[in-house]
Amino acid sequence: MMEKVSVHTSLSGLNKLTQMKKLFFPTLLFIAVTAVAQPSQRWRDSIANLNNEDHQYMMKQLGITSLRPGANGSDPKAANAVNYDELKANPYPHLPEALIFKSGKKVITSKDWWIRRKEIIEDFDREIYGRVPANTPKVNWEIIQSADTSYEGIAATQQKLIGHVVNTMNPSVTVNIQLTLVLPKAVKQKSPVVMEFTWGNFRRPGDTSRIVTPEWQVSCLKRGWAFALLVPTSIQADNGAGLSQGIIGLMNKGERRKPEDWGSLRAWAWGASRVLDYFETIKTIDAKKVAISGHSRYGKAALVAMAYDTRFTAGYISSSGEGGASLYRRHYGEITENVAGSNEYHWMAGNFIKYAGLLSWNDLPIDAHELIALSAPRPIFIGTGDKGDYWADPKGMFMAAAAAGPVYTLLGKKDLGTTEFPKLETGLMNGDIAFRQHKEGHVMAPNWIYFLDFAERYFK
Repeated sequence: MMEKVSVHTSLSGLNKLTQMKKLFFPTLLFIAVTAVAQPSQRWRDSIANLNNEDHQYMMKQLGITSLRPGANGSDPKAANAVNYDELKANPYPHLPEALIFKSGKKVITSKDWWIRRKEIIEDFDREIYGRVPANTPKVNWEIIQSADTSYEGIAATQQKLIGHVVNTMNPSVTVNIQLTLVLPKAVKQKSPVVMEFTWGNFRRPGDTSRIVTPEWQVSCLKRGWAFALLVPTSIQADNGAGLSQGIIGLMNKGERRKPEDWGSLRAWAWGASRVLDYFETIKTIDAKKVAISGHSRYGKAALVAMAYDTRFTAGYISSSGEGGASLYRRHYGEITENVAGSNEYHWMAGNFIKYAGLLSWNDLPIDAHELIALSAPRPIFIGTGDKGDYWADPKGMFMAAAAAGPVYTLLGKKDLGTTEFPKLETGLMNGDIAFRQHKEGHVMAPNWIYFLDFAERYFK
């Protein structure tokens, strides 16, 4: 479902170094609820206490006094040790039917699907990711730095941008979305864009000594594409302590969340859509060819962005695991109880916590295959690793991708072509849903080139 927010673009202030420092290096107060490079133990304890306090408040709203323990990935002898045994991995083998209405009627036509899709989104809004407020503010984009640079000899323009979220409704909270956009210079036609949710390791113009340029970025420029790096924590903090700040805090005016309010994943996806709004105003960008990508928790966010905003052309969803592309009904690696715990609950709507306490995984009205299906008929690539990535449940992500296939075929697209888990590094790349497991661990890099080749089929 596409959200529309007006966009204002300012091209002034290219050399505002003082302002850039102010925006990119926030005050200690803001850092306390977002992220720091090397937080002290005192800082970590403070964040943990605030997390626990907010988590307990949400549990009280839900009438929950205790939760089942999450999987313990560090102690194989623990009573709740993580399970990596496939014989124990499928306690609930029957998934909700994506192509059956709540009334019991079957989805037969593509027109039926777009009606059924609204039912599925309602379930995800209410039970999983939370509802975005109807009156979210506009974002005014400003280029604060622009410089000519090159990537392995390819001339490019690198821009640092800030998306100023209008905060007149709550002036005590300031949200400045951080974005880097790199455009190829020698391309005459409009450029597609590959956007990545990133932790913020930006390459500085003319400085190749500090940060190695990822190969995928160079590959984008060689293809005549632009790439963009979006910092999610500049939209919303990655902890429960930060729920009073960021876009969620701005909208709540200092009040705590209610059980159906949005969490960080939905907020990060909202921010990606605001970037897409901006791209639609840029003459050198083909805003109808924008891919979204992310790894791990940001892979979850990228999948949510694809599901909710139909303007995104393609998605690279890397090692997203529980809360992303992996089936909630699987008992393998990270499980619902981990995500519902005090360290990760802020990603989700408060209602999600119920499924680690009062209710079971099988009580969920939807599952991850339906989240993937919300991307249909657009192309989506599910990537994962081998040893070191079992926590994200590679097979569970494959199973979800396969189970989303009937929706793609209903809409005239190609599914994975098999329900048999492929051998390591045997990519299933011929359909509009793609899957590939590389031989390394919890990393994104090995599958990048496969995704770019996959996306090129649709960008041409």
